[in-house]
Amino acid sequence: MIEGRGRGSQLRGQSRCPWRELGLPGNLCCFLLSGEPSVPQVRVSAMLPMDELLSHLGPSLLLLLQLQLLLPPASAFFPNIWSLLAAPGSITHQDLTEEAALNVTLQLFLEQPPPGRPPLRLEDFLGRTLLADNLFAAYFGPGSPSRRFRAALGEVSRANAAQDFLPTSRNDPDLHFDAERLGQGRTRLVGALGETVVAARALDHTLARQRLGAALHALQDFYSHSNWVELGKQQPHPHLLWPRQGLRNLAQVGDPTCSDCEGLSCPGNLLGFTLLTSGYFGTHPSKPPGKCSHGGHFDQSSSQPPRGGINKDSTSPGFSPHHMLHLQAANLALLASIQAFSLLRSRLGDRGFSRLLDITPASSLSFVLDTTGSMGEEINAAKIQARHIVEQRRGGPMEPTHYVLVPFHDPGFGPVFTTSDPDSFWQQLNEIHALGGGDEPEMCLSALELALLHTPPLSDIFVFTDASPKDAFLTNRVKSLTQERRCRVTFLVTEDPSRVQGRPRREVLSPLRFEPYEAVALASGGEVIFTKDQYIRDVAAIAGDSVANLVTLPLEPPVVVPERPLVFSVDGLLQRVTVRIHGEVSSFWIRNPAGVSQGQEEGEGPLGHTRRFGKFWMVSMNDPLQTGTWEIQVTAKGTPRVRVQAQTSLDFLFHFGIPMEDGPHPGLYPLTQPVAGLQTQLLVEVTGLGSRRNPGDPLPHFSHIVLRGVPHGAELGRVPLEPMGPRERGLLAASLPPTLLSTAGPFSLELIGQDGVGQGLHRAAPQPCAVVPVLLEVRCQRKVRLRLERTGPAAPPLTGPPPQLSGPSGFLAPGTEALLSLRIASFSGPQDLDLKTSVNPSFALTSNLSRVHLEQNESAWGCLWLKVPDTAASDSVVMVTVTAMDREASTVPPTHAFLRLLVLGPAPQDQLPAPVHSTDPVLTTTSSVFHLSTLVTPGRAGGGLVGNPWRGTVGAVLLLLGLASW
Repeated sequence: MIEGRGRGSQLRGQSRCPWRELGLPGNLCCFLLSGEPSVPQVRVSAMLPMDELLSHLGPSLLLLLQLQLLLPPASAFFPNIWSLLAAPGSITHQDLTEEAALNVTLQLFLEQPPPGRPPLRLEDFLGRTLLADNLFAAYFGPGSPSRRFRAALGEVSRANAAQDFLPTSRNDPDLHFDAERLGQGRTRLVGALGETVVAARALDHTLARQRLGAALHALQDFYSHSNWVELGKQQPHPHLLWPRQGLRNLAQVGDPTCSDCEGLSCPGNLLGFTLLTSGYFGTHPSKPPGKCSHGGHFDQSSSQPPRGGINKDSTSPGFSPHHMLHLQAANLALLASIQAFSLLRSRLGDRGFSRLLDITPASSLSFVLDTTGSMGEEINAAKIQARHIVEQRRGGPMEPTHYVLVPFHDPGFGPVFTTSDPDSFWQQLNEIHALGGGDEPEMCLSALELALLHTPPLSDIFVFTDASPKDAFLTNRVKSLTQERRCRVTFLVTEDPSRVQGRPRREVLSPLRFEPYEAVALASGGEVIFTKDQYIRDVAAIAGDSVANLVTLPLEPPVVVPERPLVFSVDGLLQRVTVRIHGEVSSFWIRNPAGVSQGQEEGEGPLGHTRRFGKFWMVSMNDPLQTGTWEIQVTAKGTPRVRVQAQTSLDFLFHFGIPMEDGPHPGLYPLTQPVAGLQTQLLVEVTGLGSRRNPGDPLPHFSHIVLRGVPHGAELGRVPLEPMGPRERGLLAASLPPTLLSTAGPFSLELIGQDGVGQGLHRAAPQPCAVVPVLLEVRCQRKVRLRLERTGPAAPPLTGPPPQLSGPSGFLAPGTEALLSLRIASFSGPQDLDLKTSVNPSFALTSNLSRVHLEQNESAWGCLWLKVPDTAASDSVVMVTVTAMDREASTVPPTHAFLRLLVLGPAPQDQLPAPVHSTDPVLTTTSSVFHLSTLVTPGRAGGGLVGNPWRGTVGAVLLLLGLASW
């Protein structure tokens, strides 16, 4: 049985046991237990022997453990962990999403034993907090990084939270089950889940995660915004995920549902009826007489009789009149979210579901290949490395999950080839040969942009070429795209003046012609390596190393300074450290903390093995390394490049956000990059906290972030980190200093802390960030209504409805026209901007906003119309790019906004699993188009939230019917 202590009537499971109702033994029970107020806890034990307990769980049952669930607050629920500042102890959309995903991932691991490793045992997870790092270590092996999995969950969670912030979705009642629009909300919910399946099958997992986040937000809102909990229901709604199952017993327009409530807390304001209803929010649509409001400080409808409201978004009566039912609503929302994830797993299969959530420690493999006649050696080198990677990692946890290949020459590039099958990738690569081509330069950046569109985030891309770019005008756009996709680009450039045959050369070639490659490599955290044909096969071996999840160690100083050694730190969690030196090097030495040195002599030395390939040196250090401060001294002509990399599971993810406190949904609005003049928070998520040298050592602790200018490394500041919840979760937050945000420009992040025994830890973000001059957003629309946008400190209340979210968002059909909305805002002073638009592939795209002048805290709205030709290929990715450039200040970097769209067939439909008596949903992609004039308005920047967040824990053992019977 499950033991614990609780508060009695508020807790589910004391009178009814769903395990018993499902025919399991009566001594197996399920409780949601609470310890301190608002801090639910659980302690699990079994009266049955474990083997007997497991024997009762047949293939039609899912045993899903949620042990010490880590849950923060939300806004219908509150959006994300930042919301805990407004309502401590609440459960957020972020928590519900991540915990549901962990449950279904554990179930997948239990049912699919890992190759070459013993199967997971359910009893090993009893009484333990369910964490991604622990799941990966148990399934893939100790030290297996969960970084990509946690990044994918972060994409879903941020897309979920964004529904409460985006002007296209935050006040749409259909997307939040408000205003008794329950049938319409269910239609949009099922549609978003179907779109998730379509996008995942098209291998556009970024779009799939966005649609999944939107679907989960609506699903979770149902239990917080409707009266399902108040009706005494203890299981999720049985028909909410099925498109043809009618929602029964719905309150009608003339049915009164609520009585008047004067106070903040309204426990008895629902009238005695058994009809399903939900609260009205704001003034659009207006609340009919006798109907319930959403409730809370920011709901204008709650001041109109009947006053009060019924939402259960948080534990705070100021936000949630039915706050006393928050935990019950969260429990049902969690169960329903697990159902949704399990539904997707059933529809996509285990392999497709794993790709959707990146449930793997492995990276993808992306090659961009110059195929002109002089590239024979380079192409062969790429083939050899690809074959080596495939053969070495096949069947293991580090086998690449996604392969991308993009050829280019002059004047063309592409097509892109993507697959998850290594044999198909090898066959396609083996068919590429060096054939003809024009003289230098080539269409390299166009091919790289195409690869970025199809490469999963947090991946490495390798470009093989011997020519400079013909399309250097794409440099800034490709730089921004690498940062938006968080992909690292390495250029392997063969410049061999002794080569007689091959590519014709123009008589005059600029010595700066490779600068676009240098700029892209710097922005992405990659590098440009110049070598010769005779060394390319050896140098290309770095591709295999990068697939092994290497981190780059920070150097001090970050660039070589004459007569000054470079310093880096080695801790006990680093393995396979490699030092790479590239340039006109005359000598170098490496020294460990004990004073032992090794020079540039090739072969085995006291510290490691040195290899030289022309101007490229590689030193593989011997394990185990002595911990402490190491030094590298390089003597060279010009400025050599030095890079130190290592394998480790201790790393970190990060993203930015704007605190939003002036609405019903306090939380953090996600940003790709910080915006000049806009108060911005940095959220850090440390991965691999469980990988300690000794299992009994305390967890590592991280105290602050060091900000450095790029590329020279001048320190811009040190920002303290505040924990956001339990230490084992590894979530930290910091406020970026106003001095950093006052001007646009690049900067890098370094995470500083100590391990459990007090030894220093130092990790660097894989690529630099940039403060952009303006906020630029482009989104897909169906219906648009203009509204006044205020961003200044003395802004009046907003009036009128916002633009409304399209459905399905992000999907196109051949032969149609899509309406996109554009918003640009300045928070740092006057801006005179030119706006340019582009689309890949080259569809017709028009805009009504090409130039704009903004004062500080002003916004401009515009529209774009995208025509999709009849010949557009199904399942093809379309990338719309909007660029804002200062008309006069050439030193101000441009700002880019990217929108990913997916082309479907002319009559797309997908079938979600449903009961046998039900038909399947049909996805519609047609949408109305409304032409708008440009709107420029003053706007308002939200103030920040202060204080220390606090998180509660809640736990339960969850039992759901298996999908086999659905």
